[in-house]
Amino acid sequence: MKKKVFSAVLAAVLAVSCLAACGGDKKSGGSSSADTLVYAQGADPRGLDPQIVDDGESAKVTNQIYEGLLTYADDSTEVKPCLAESWTISDDGLVYTFKLRQGVKFHDGTDFNAEAVKFNVERNTINKTEDMTYADFVWGYVSKSEVVDDYTIKITLKQPSTPFLANLAMVFGAPMVSPTAAQNGDLMNNPVGTGPYKFVEWKKDQDVKLVANEDYWDKDNIAKTKNVVIRTIKDASTKIVELQSGDVDIIDGIDTNQMENLKKDSNITVSQTPGMNVNYMAYNIERLDKETRVALSQAINVDELVDTLYNGYAEKATTVLPSFVPGYSADVKQIAYDPEDAKITLEKKGIKNLHVITYTNPRPYNTATGQTLTEAIQGYLSKVGVECTIDSYDWTTYKDRTIAGDYDICFYGWSGDNGDPDNFMNLMSDTNAGMNVARYNLAKNKEDKADYKEYAKMISDAAKEPAGDSRNQMYADMEQFVADRAIWLPISHQQDLTACKSNVKDFTYHCTATVKLYKVTKD
Repeated sequence: MKKKVFSAVLAAVLAVSCLAACGGDKKSGGSSSADTLVYAQGADPRGLDPQIVDDGESAKVTNQIYEGLLTYADDSTEVKPCLAESWTISDDGLVYTFKLRQGVKFHDGTDFNAEAVKFNVERNTINKTEDMTYADFVWGYVSKSEVVDDYTIKITLKQPSTPFLANLAMVFGAPMVSPTAAQNGDLMNNPVGTGPYKFVEWKKDQDVKLVANEDYWDKDNIAKTKNVVIRTIKDASTKIVELQSGDVDIIDGIDTNQMENLKKDSNITVSQTPGMNVNYMAYNIERLDKETRVALSQAINVDELVDTLYNGYAEKATTVLPSFVPGYSADVKQIAYDPEDAKITLEKKGIKNLHVITYTNPRPYNTATGQTLTEAIQGYLSKVGVECTIDSYDWTTYKDRTIAGDYDICFYGWSGDNGDPDNFMNLMSDTNAGMNVARYNLAKNKEDKADYKEYAKMISDAAKEPAGDSRNQMYADMEQFVADRAIWLPISHQQDLTACKSNVKDFTYHCTATVKLYKVTKD
């Protein structure tokens, strides 16, 4: 066995640097008390079980309550110990042995130990359900888990996996839940983890209340603010008004039209950093063939679209991967804007009407809202003779509609979980409908079915390849592969935009579109 030291981690998984920070030295008034931090987001959580939910709104809550074997550094996707103190990897890259932290308890008093880890692994492998959308992302290559002793767990993979360690630090799929609560309770509504905050109450479509875990295992990092309230404020303008009044301390998902006004407010600190995300339009491969998809992409002027909708706070997506993620290539070419050719093809194919679904609220990767983006694209398609019937839903309902698959086109996006290119490109090979909204794995025509099989092999091969130039080229090749076949229309990479009252200290927004609030204080 060889010791997994820190330098080896960096060799295996290229850490992405990321840090957006709010807070300054200015004093400001406000009505929320010093021992309560109020965070506002644009949609309600879908649930509070981190092995089931897969949306950022849920993660803002669960990331305060739960922890995984590993975690990320505050300012990058560099992997660090958490509930696992150390680990070794066999020379063949198949066996990971984790030494677990002792003296840790879940919030319900259940011991955290090797049996608890085995339970969590098997919950996501042997006993997984269809709604565990991240189970295969995190644990898909796992063959078995074995308890060595009370605080040692051995996990064996089916094949080497370069992103495996980074996956174990993700906020979805990887966090450890209480086995007692998972078997006897309702984790979607009553979460039980080991983290610095404990769950108090969830009032649907209003807020989630948390309280500091005074028995937290890391005595040096007991939460500095006793109470956290994560509010749901769906209207972007209302969210800003509440921040300015002091009823809210921190907001994200900011309407870019309001950014300049916020920057002028001396009582507010605004942060903007490059976002590790992609905003895209997905074609339903079950319904639309390659020739149709290419023509529809030709009809849309992405440059104009991004310039018009995002006020300089997003950049055009020339590939699925943001430019700072390993595997990005500036040589990838998307389908070129050519409305005349698009119109000829679509008329020949008899494409006159499309069923389009979208979401109504802002997202971290799309502050313009899905509705606004969809209506803009509706305008482009109407110019080439295609009319769109649009059905719009709140985010929770929308997730269910994408899984059902009753659409020709849907709008979606992705905030990277770990800084590894697999985390983005694997979406189009995933067999879970909650992930693969293009439904590429369900392709019906012969050409698309053969292409999907080839693409899935490319994904599997790249996961085995060590980090470096060879692996990066494999992902660049994948980017061109899906671009040529118009599986998605990549649109933009949104900047991460957050704002907080200037009396808020030590708040950071991680590039994985998540937050940890246990270090945050207010003057």
